[in-house]
Amino acid sequence: MSDTATDDATAEEFDVEAWREELESHRAEKDEFFAEHPQSPIPPEERDDFEGLDYFDPDPDYRVTATVEVHDRPDPVEMEVSAGPPQRYLRVATLHFELDGEAHELAGYRQEADEDGLFVPFRDKTTGQQTYRDGRYMEFETEGDLEDGSEMVLDFNLAYSPFCAYSETFACPLPPEENWLDVEIRAGEKA
Repeated sequence: MSDTATDDATAEEFDVEAWREELESHRAEKDEFFAEHPQSPIPPEERDDFEGLDYFDPDPDYRVTATVEVHDRPDPVEMEVSAGPPQRYLRVATLHFELDGEAHELAGYRQEADEDGLFVPFRDKTTGQQTYRDGRYMEFETEGDLEDGSEMVLDFNLAYSPFCAYSETFACPLPPEENWLDVEIRAGEKA
């Protein structure tokens, strides 16, 4: 099958414009929350001057398919925290994916083995440069149990800075070294 046929099939399955509109809508909602909500991480005295978060332009190349490797006996991981004692997480899965033709992996965590969702904190070559100095987060909803060999979409355009990037009153888990990517992820929230 030619690359064109593959690209055409992929284009039919993934509506880039609808994805872009949904992403922009999500970003606008987040900006409104940060500007107005009482639980915003922006200190109250700074909210009047808040004009919105800074993002990389939406880029579908940073929306990749990952193959899930499930850990039947999740390893406990102590994550350092920006302030306070380490927090205990369980490494429940490893997500294998390609970006720009290179293989990468990220661990997915939960605080309890039976909870839904995956917490994926990471650092990359933009960390401390264009993005928050202590890394960024992604969170993914999972329906039911994760299955070994299943696929899920990792959309780095949804990567965000933890609340401690905006206020020192928050204590945030720091991405463990196993989730430090040796590549630039020019997607998601900027510093």
